[in-house]
Amino acid sequence: MAASIPGNRDLPASQYDLKTYWGRVKQSAEIADPRTLLVSTSGLKDATMLISSYKQGQIQSMTPELWQAKKVVDSTLHPDTGKPVFLPFRMSCFVLSNLVVTAGMLTPGLQASLPPFLESNAADCYKTTGILLWQITNQSLNVAINSANANKSTPLSTSTMVKSYFLAVSASCTVALGLNALVPRLKRLSPVTKTTLARLVPFAAVASAGALNVFLMRGEEIRHGIDVFPVLTEDEKVQKEKSGVKVQSLGKSKKAATLAVGETALSRVLNSTPIMVLPPLILVRLQQLEWLKKRPRLTLPINLGKSDSILNM
Repeated sequence: MAASIPGNRDLPASQYDLKTYWGRVKQSAEIADPRTLLVSTSGLKDATMLISSYKQGQIQSMTPELWQAKKVVDSTLHPDTGKPVFLPFRMSCFVLSNLVVTAGMLTPGLQASLPPFLESNAADCYKTTGILLWQITNQSLNVAINSANANKSTPLSTSTMVKSYFLAVSASCTVALGLNALVPRLKRLSPVTKTTLARLVPFAAVASAGALNVFLMRGEEIRHGIDVFPVLTEDEKVQKEKSGVKVQSLGKSKKAATLAVGETALSRVLNSTPIMVLPPLILVRLQQLEWLKKRPRLTLPINLGKSDSILNM
């Protein structure tokens, strides 16, 4: 992020009004814009130099070029280290990285492509393997993204990271397999209701494991606290720019860390709700249509299309 570039002058937080909901949505869309992945090393260097010129007072006001440079830097550089985040784990790669994994987890039955001559126990084995593989893949991606974008003022040890990973994988697989075994046994429910609940099992697994994953991966921040900086008034910002004095941390706060990690965990659940709930519910409705019943091979492309559309919203 631009905050990692040295200088006595801070850039505006955003060109949008962050006090409004849509202003924050537009800002998030800026950071998640996959087009920034195409910026070359020289382009990133130019953007960094442009922001540095502003923070050192060589550029007096924000320009469209400077806003674009800030967009590139914010979506590429880690705010603590100032180094580029590994490309697949940047927030600007979120849609692309999650599309295939999400579509895989939401694939109805996971055994649709099995030849008809296979016995039911083979189909069940295939289904269980598919559930496990997609949940492991999803949690691996979550761990990588959380690790790459975590607060580096409180680094996470490798042993803690590995332990957190296996606990998160165990949680997601347990929830997914447990609910998949439980739903068919709910005799009082209608077949349609059972089908709907079965399609929502991936959401339950992802939401529970995703929240747990955040607390496990960022537990060191809660135990040791994160750096807290004072909120400066406009006059104080001007004085800081003139004096060239860098704002010092007020210290490490465990309460701030707990709040930050808790909000991140909650956002993981809320963010996964549209993509993990809407597509399966829509697909349940579509599969009741004669048109799709006659064209079962279109189920996967439709599933991918729905997931991509919602991820891009």
